[in-house]
Amino acid sequence: MPTDSEDPRVVAGRYRLRSVLGSGSMGTVWSAYDEFLQRPVAVKEIRLPPGVTTGQAEELRERTLREARAIAVLSHPNVIVLHDVARQDGEPFVVMELLPSHSLAELIREHGPLTVEQAAAVGDAVAAALEAAHAAGITHRDVKPGNVLVADDGRIKLTDFGIARNVSEATMTRTGMTLGSPAYIAPEIASGKAVTPGADLWGLGATLFNALEGHPPYDADGDPLETIGKVVKGEVPRPTPGPLAPVITALMAKEPRDRISLREVRRQLYPLLTKAPRVLFSPEMFQQAAGRRAEATDTREMTPAARPEPEPEPAAEKPAEVSQELAVDPGPLPFTSSPAPKAAPAGRSVTATAVLTSVAILLFLVSAAGGFVAARVIGAEPVTPPARGGSSATVEPPPTKFERRTGDASSVRGQDATFSVEVPQDWTRFTGSGVGDGLPPSTLVEWVSPDGSQMLAVDHIAGFFPNYTIDQYLKGLSTSRGSGEFNPVRPPEPLTDGREGYTMAYRTFDKGSNSPDQVSRTTFAEIFRHNSSLWAVSVTVPTEQEDTARTELYQRIVPTFSITG
Repeated sequence: MPTDSEDPRVVAGRYRLRSVLGSGSMGTVWSAYDEFLQRPVAVKEIRLPPGVTTGQAEELRERTLREARAIAVLSHPNVIVLHDVARQDGEPFVVMELLPSHSLAELIREHGPLTVEQAAAVGDAVAAALEAAHAAGITHRDVKPGNVLVADDGRIKLTDFGIARNVSEATMTRTGMTLGSPAYIAPEIASGKAVTPGADLWGLGATLFNALEGHPPYDADGDPLETIGKVVKGEVPRPTPGPLAPVITALMAKEPRDRISLREVRRQLYPLLTKAPRVLFSPEMFQQAAGRRAEATDTREMTPAARPEPEPEPAAEKPAEVSQELAVDPGPLPFTSSPAPKAAPAGRSVTATAVLTSVAILLFLVSAAGGFVAARVIGAEPVTPPARGGSSATVEPPPTKFERRTGDASSVRGQDATFSVEVPQDWTRFTGSGVGDGLPPSTLVEWVSPDGSQMLAVDHIAGFFPNYTIDQYLKGLSTSRGSGEFNPVRPPEPLTDGREGYTMAYRTFDKGSNSPDQVSRTTFAEIFRHNSSLWAVSVTVPTEQEDTARTELYQRIVPTFSITG
């Protein structure tokens, strides 16, 4: 449990921050305690540099939420687990699995190069994690030893998807940001070309190079611009001859198309793993570092403020190295919102294969046409990629299949509040918390469409009445958006079914991430009282879908909402 030496802050009414695990230019990672589920967690807090504009602050918040979206769609033993995205005073906090571990970068720094078997285990684990990410339409973009965690029980996990790109994300970098760590950045990214999952293959090769040689393939401590110049124009360093040298060389090909696949990487590593001892990383490798890091942890707990240096000495249980500042423009989205088509099974005819290939190309074009969905639904919760691409060039075909879902909007302080509602089958649920505008904490349950453009939100504030009024909640909706960013389409009208509450519609405006134009969304909502609680059930869509969404989503979904407990 927390002690007096720990940070007294509690995020979203449940996550008590304990001590700083690491900090950098983009944020701070805390060791924390979930008082609701009574378990240790890691909490990533965004850091807003002094003097940033409102628009830049929103970009930084969106980058934090991008990590949550990227991890949320992944369920894999070699990927750090996302538990929650919480909001405190309007700021996002990403809550992740706290893995007692050391980064691969630290192990190499403390103990020197890995053995062939150790490096093969790392390569297989990271390749497996990247296979899962690429299948979900995600490119990690910053594969490096600092983002590979090794636990003393043998678990190996890839972390820090903070600059990962989901298919429903759009370019969201600003001048002065670099895209990845210079020593491990792929040549095509460094030269500003289109980013593809092949960039992660280069990162894996560079990570294995470091693991075996004891140093990165390029100078990580020199001038970043000089390092990037060497990556783009210089010769690719060759690893020392050995069992893994062919794999590293094949991964670190200058042209992405020349790099071997992750499946082939794992196939070539498998013989080395079958001959490896059961215990690859001895306990001594962790005990030696833990002793020195305990002293650093004590110092940090006495002074929990984030350290000023961009990349501090990693701390025990560090869940992620914060990515360095990245690139001006990473280029267009390189992949579709559909999973990669599977290879044709043996015996499939040439005609069938050609038809499937044509369909895959068509799906790519349709998904690319929908790439403007850069401005996500407010709240930006995790979204799984769609099971299949769109069937027309329209912005969003209306969902046709609904199913009844249950949700739990219970307060973290114990007030039960369950409900059910009919939702499109392919929408994904996420639960979070919110505090702001002088109102009590709320529990927010959301279902989001596969491309992130449409959302059903159920907001519950326990114990709202009699200390607050619905008018105060309505006022909070407008003031939280700022002047000129909130526009009522239909003023609040009293509900006609006997409940105390209102129905309303309003538009919100946000600046596009890669365009000076504003992105407009329309929200239809019912806000009402139930006993001492306030409930708000709303549907949010792009404004261009306003007319059809009112009848096909809002009027279809909201009447099915029922409080069950």
